[in-house]
Amino acid sequence: QVQLVESGGGLVQAGDSLRLSCVASGRTFSRLCMGWFRQAPGKEREFVAAIRWPDDSTSYTTSVKGRFTISRDNAKNTVYLQMNSLKPADTAVYYCASVATPGLATRTDEYRYWGPGTQVTVSA
Repeated sequence: QVQLVESGGGLVQAGDSLRLSCVASGRTFSRLCMGWFRQAPGKEREFVAAIRWPDDSTSYTTSVKGRFTISRDNAKNTVYLQMNSLKPADTAVYYCASVATPGLATRTDEYRYWGPGTQVTVSA
């Protein structure tokens, strides 16, 4: 069992930055693949970024490459999503997810545990 709690969402203007955090508990964090997903109103949940163990390889969806950065701090059981140059199209509820695999998971059905989400709203 893994518990995930996101934080750091909010209301910002286009071009601003936000850093989301997700704290995990209940399992060896360093052996988890961690992902960020988002879901806008009326749309399906979509992959944003993922980071795997043991080499911290990362993957991003095309629309956020060069603007978002995923990272992890195993000592703090925390994964981060640094979001720069935010756009109104980035508005969504952002979810943290985890799965105990050494692979780099990018699909929602690959993840086992999910946080409750944090709202990010970007105004024009």
